[in-house]
Amino acid sequence: MAGWAADRLGRVPGLRLIDARWLHVTLCFLGWREVGEVEGITAACRAALALEPLPLSLGEAVWLPPRRPRVVAVALLDASGGLARLQTAVSAALAAGGFYEPEGRPYLGHVTLARVGRGVRVRAEPLPPPTPVSFDAEAVTLYQSRLERGGARYEALETMRLGHPRENDGQ
Repeated sequence: MAGWAADRLGRVPGLRLIDARWLHVTLCFLGWREVGEVEGITAACRAALALEPLPLSLGEAVWLPPRRPRVVAVALLDASGGLARLQTAVSAALAAGGFYEPEGRPYLGHVTLARVGRGVRVRAEPLPPPTPVSFDAEAVTLYQSRLERGGARYEALETMRLGHPRENDGQ
């Protein structure tokens, strides 16, 4: 996917590619949180991890939002509906703990590949699809992001494997 992004998006003026190390699927964006909340957030996420690993595949490249795009992403195909169920469960658990306000718009599983530079306007031209790839999503990771000059860097705070609830509880 990173190679496709470099080939197809690296030529689009005003786009900043996301480093391949930082590619991920966001279930819930929590924004700024206190460090002392990490344990409660992790516990809320653990409560939603009974699902088995999820079969996913890459879909079409999309501009988000479509009218005045700020990012280019690849949508994820979720034939089993597992990713949507996982996102709903994690969202509900985080909301119940007071850590998250669910969004009003429907969830779109995707991987952001590039961001539009500040003050830049791009035309949302159709993009060719990436090479089809299927994979299993096997874990949920709680990340802390740090904004730096070249974009966000992510630090994994906790990784919880899907389908392993006892292991995720530290037992």
